[in-house]
Formats: sequence, structure tokens, C-alpha cells
Amino acid sequence: MSASFATSASTTNGRDIWNWNPHPRFALFNKVYGGRACAVRRRDLISKGLVVASSVSALSSTISMDNAQGMERLPFKPEGYNFWTWRGHKIHYVEQGSGRPIVLIHGFGASAFHWRYNIPELAKSYKVYAIDLLGFGWSEKALVEYDATVWRDQIADFLKEIVKEPAVLIGNSLGGFTALFTAAELPEEILGVALLNSAGQFDDPARKTNDDDQETIVQKFLVKPLKEVFQRIVLGVLFWQAKQPARVESVLKSVYINTANVDDYLVESITKPTGDPNAGEVYYRLMTRFMMNQTKYTLDSVLSKLSCPLLLLWGDRDPWVGPAKANRIKEFYPKSSIVNLEAGHCPHDEVPDLVNRALIDWLSSLELEAGLQTPVIT
Repeated sequence: MSASFATSASTTNGRDIWNWNPHPRFALFNKVYGGRACAVRRRDLISKGLVVASSVSALSSTISMDNAQGMERLPFKPEGYNFWTWRGHKIHYVEQGSGRPIVLIHGFGASAFHWRYNIPELAKSYKVYAIDLLGFGWSEKALVEYDATVWRDQIADFLKEIVKEPAVLIGNSLGGFTALFTAAELPEEILGVALLNSAGQFDDPARKTNDDDQETIVQKFLVKPLKEVFQRIVLGVLFWQAKQPARVESVLKSVYINTANVDDYLVESITKPTGDPNAGEVYYRLMTRFMMNQTKYTLDSVLSKLSCPLLLLWGDRDPWVGPAKANRIKEFYPKSSIVNLEAGHCPHDEVPDLVNRALIDWLSSLELEAGLQTPVIT
């Protein structure tokens, strides 16, 4: 295994692949707490319903780019906004507006502040929550075994304890898969899901796993310890790089087609959490454990349990997760609609005006379908 590791992204047949790959471009590897502000790649260290209203359908053709100049923006607060204690851990979230609730879930390495241009606009008509997942942003860097179920359970409990009524989940990248996973498990509490360049992959029957292989004594007592030492050295260097504002800015610009919004606000919202206690250890655990153990949670297994309307807001020029993936999701789950955007991996921050417009149109269509009843979650 080479000393140079980076993310290799592929979207062949609509499937992301996350892998340890020899490659000199360290920048693409630095997603958590740094460069890769909102992507998830998986496998080995980083591998890669309702028909909406006609107004949303009209947006389904490719939309031109724009920037957020002149748009209202969530004020950046270094101390954060609101905090909730979940299973003994401090969780950060933003709450604005009134009306039917929507919950915004950020991507890998980002935070609630990544929805800076969406929260103020959506809050004009809805009760908006934007939450930091455990281990990210202003939430605690807890020393737990990170797994997709951790964030699913966090969102489920947030709905029950803070939101207290059925809601719409909107997620980017890792946040997208978390939204899907939660909705599949809580069908009575989710009114709809919107995905922006979501993480996750479809099952590959041809993929071989070694889960049942017996571990030899040499592997257990020699190879694995040496591998862990090597990984800690490499990831220690990568984490240090991920904390550097110049590196963060460079990598962000590689996934934003329109880089106008790659600014000090965005960079600081990503680099500030790297100074939290245990941030380095959480980075290591996410890179070596979470990223390497995701094959049991696939898009097809989650989508097969989904029952709510699904909106796919897709940046078609995403270098990591291209439009083929959105098309495959729609093919698998017909109760979905696609809005194609001329943007990269984070369309909500790159072309927020277009994303806000599409979301508001879609949310309005859900209001018509759902009627006025709003049962309380118990």
C-alpha cells in the first residue's frame, strides 16, 4: 500500500466507489473537518413520491448557474446557536421560522452553517432546523464507534425530542443518506425527503467480502498493529493538512463549479471545529472504521423501505457523484423527481437561490398532499 492516499471517485453505472488508492492528490482525501466539505466516499479508507407540482417539474431541465450575491445569509456565530444533549453528548443546531418543520442535514466534514443561504429563505415559510451530526461541526467530537446507525438514531431522537411533529428531511452527501436511512425507519414521522448529491451506493452482488475469512495469527498480531500505526501516521498528516485554510479553500474550489461562495465564512465554518477536543481521534475513527464498514447499508436496501415522496436536487457537474446516480435512484424509486442543476457537489451553497426555489415549490406540493393534519410524535 502506497504512502500516498487520496479519494478515487467513480460514478460508473450510477454507483459511487470509495477506496484506498495510490494517488498524489491528498487534497481529495481531506473531506472530514476540512477540504472535502461535503462528500462521503467509502470502502477501505475512503471509497468513494409523489409527482411534484408542475412548477418543480419545469425546473427538471438543467438550470443555469448563479451565485448568492445579495442573498440573506445566516450570521456566523463562533459560539454556535442552540445545543441539545443527546445520549450525554452536546449537539448543535440552528432553529428559525415557523410552520411545518424541515430538518437540514449537512455532509461529511461540514456543519449547519453550510446551509447559510437556505435557512433564512426557507424560514420565511417553514420551521427550519439545521443540525450538526455527532462528530462534526459544533457538535461534540464523541469517542464512539461511528456507524450510519449513530446518525440515523440521532436524527430520529431529534425529531421526537426537539421537533415533535412529522417533518421533511433535506440532506447533502452523508446527510442525504442519513435522511434516507431515518425516513426508511420512521415512515409515520417523515413527510418527504430531499437529497442533494447524496452519499451511499447500490449493492453490487459481484462484490467480494472477506468478513467470513479466518484471521491468521500473523494478521492479528503483526499485520493489523503495523497497519494501524501506519494509518495513524498518514492520517495524522492528513488531519494537519485538513486544518489549513489554504488547503480547505483549494479543495472546496475543486468541487464548486462556481467558486464565488468559497469565502472566509465557509472556510472558517470547516476549520474551526478541527480545534475541538478529540477532533483528531474522531477523524481517525471516521477514516478507518466508518469508511471501511459501509457495505451493509446500501441505497437499494434503504429505498426498498421508503414510502414518502423523494426529491433529487442534483449538481450534475459534481466530480464525485454524477447525475447517473440520481437517475438510478429514480429508476429504483419511481416516487421521486429530479431537478438537475449546473453545479458541483454542494448545490445548496453554490446555487442556493435555485435550490431554495426548487425546495419551496416541492414543499408546497407536499403541503397540498398532506393536508392540514399535523400529528404529534410521541
